[in-house]
Amino acid sequence: MTSKQRSYLKGLAMTIDPIFQIGKSSLTPENTKAIGEALEARELIKISVLQNCLDDPNEIAQVVAERTHSQVVQVIGKKIILYKEGKKEKKKIILP
Repeated sequence: MTSKQRSYLKGLAMTIDPIFQIGKSSLTPENTKAIGEALEARELIKISVLQNCLDDPNEIAQVVAERTHSQVVQVIGKKIILYKEGKKEKKKIILP
């Protein structure tokens, strides 16, 4: 992913709300599966890491991206933005 594409996705992600929260139990197989399904449906998602989660958000982002075959767009504080190119033509985000 080029820096121009990453910047474009960051701009799109500014307006969306987090759809997942990772809490005390950190990453579970259920979380990972749900995140993977959401990426298939939406392509671009935002995840919030709660205060009671002791794991580093950067590490969580890398593990989730690896397991869901997606790309980490950005990690700011406790917010993670992930992108995975969709297969459906209708909802596809066109990258510059």
